[in-house]
Amino acid sequence: MSTNAIINKTFDFSLLSGMHRGHGNSAPAAGGNFLAVLQERLADFKSQAMDSLLNGGSTTSAMNALLTNAPLMANGRNPSLFDPESAYAMMTAINRKEVVYKAEFAEMTAMGDYVAAMQQEAGKLGTIDHGSSADEIRSRLQAFTEAYNGWIDRFDEVLANGGLLAGTHAATVSQWELEKSIENIFNGAGSGVRGMGALGLEIHPVTNMASLDTARLERVLASNPNGAVNAIREFSGNFARSAELLNSENNFIPNRMNNLSRVIDYIDTNKASLQMEFGLGDSARPSGEVARALAAYQAMRAA
Repeated sequence: MSTNAIINKTFDFSLLSGMHRGHGNSAPAAGGNFLAVLQERLADFKSQAMDSLLNGGSTTSAMNALLTNAPLMANGRNPSLFDPESAYAMMTAINRKEVVYKAEFAEMTAMGDYVAAMQQEAGKLGTIDHGSSADEIRSRLQAFTEAYNGWIDRFDEVLANGGLLAGTHAATVSQWELEKSIENIFNGAGSGVRGMGALGLEIHPVTNMASLDTARLERVLASNPNGAVNAIREFSGNFARSAELLNSENNFIPNRMNNLSRVIDYIDTNKASLQMEFGLGDSARPSGEVARALAAYQAMRAA
């Protein structure tokens, strides 16, 4: 097998990143073991490069050259390797992935903060009781709606196709879970109210933004005030629990961040030795949302 084939077939960065997995697959709930996969891919590259030399009937001197830490050439290639160009391409891919992982870590950190803020906002709805005025209830629901739309405005683009978090299971599950919590028709069902939609709180199917129909809310408050309050209180508890679970230890957001942190630390620690072995690779040139998130990561680390 040629070293180019090893790069294309064995060093599968889609597996390393844990991307493009469906919601039904339970494995990515832990975020994917990035570090183990990276180490396995590097080991495979080395062993299969050696096999390529052996199967091709290479001389002992050529085999020894593979194992020699020769100085890098001026163009950043390692001349002692059987296929310096493919090894250089692999290091280029690692350089780019390192930047993406750091950018994603920053985005997932921000996502965790937004989820925590929405958990708190939902918790405030739980203070509504049968003595709360219509104005107070409307004001708190509007505040929750604005908080939710702030989350959508911040993350909808990066979760869309081509976005930094597109296909990232922990992020897409978070968006889906909180949206479904709002759309749950069973909040208040025992009191004659079919969920928050009956009170005017709905999610737009295209924009994913929430809206509050205050006229509908006031009609229900007038006709079934107890049912409306019970529905809001049930919704408050259920939404807050969903948000708390997403951010809880050993669950979606923390697990993704823990695995990102491990692979980032591994690359940072071993990058110099990897580059000496495989070549420098082209430097990453992030732009757009990746550059913005990378800057946030660097500021986070500097703080």
